[in-house]
Amino acid sequence: MLGERWRRRHADEDTAADVLQQWLNYDCCVTTDVCLDTRLNTLGRVGTAMADGVRRRILVRLIDGPAYPAELADEIGESRANVSNHLACLRGCGLVRATREGRQMRYDLADRKLARALTLLGHITLIVEAGHADLDGRS
Repeated sequence: MLGERWRRRHADEDTAADVLQQWLNYDCCVTTDVCLDTRLNTLGRVGTAMADGVRRRILVRLIDGPAYPAELADEIGESRANVSNHLACLRGCGLVRATREGRQMRYDLADRKLARALTLLGHITLIVEAGHADLDGRS
């Protein structure tokens, strides 16, 4: 019990290995179809979000903190309408949340674990075979 309280209090201090363990270890919960379905659904939503370059840039930017759509558009070099459409997709997937501030909406990542996971994914070293095309056709 004391260990669990300490862990919750120091959750931000998790190591990269701890975060990956939490995301990948299916044994941490009761092995049921519901648990597996929930994890697969989460991974599917993250995968859908990550499949588009604009959404990836928005997510990576939001690791640094909340932003307004106009700021995001300027920072990533996209139109405001395009950024707003992608933010709606990310919001629908449950990856970002919007907070109304007066007449504006401010967006941030829906879960701080997502920021850690995105950071870890960005630091993975991939060994891609020469000439292998990505799923989107890039070589």
